Amino acid sequence: MYTYKTKGTCSQEIHFDLKDGKVYNVSFVGGCNGNLKGISKLVEGQDAQRIIDLLKGNTCGFKSTSCPDQLAIALEKAMATA
Repeated sequence: MYTYKTKGTCSQEIHFDLKDGKVYNVSFVGGCNGNLKGISKLVEGQDAQRIIDLLKGNTCGFKSTSCPDQLAIALEKAMATA
């Protein structure tokens, strides 16, 4: 289980498993509950690099990041250490 402390978002942490390049069991601490549950379901079992390619750079309102962007960053870091 990976834990990533987010920066610049309403959520504070992201938890997930990474197995054979696929993402499982994504959960967010804080943030927009319904939206983040939806994102977690959409990425379940998906290829980590594809998720990164889709979500990296996504912003939220006036912020320079978003919860999906933070997930992409967390996945990049996890893949670099895996």
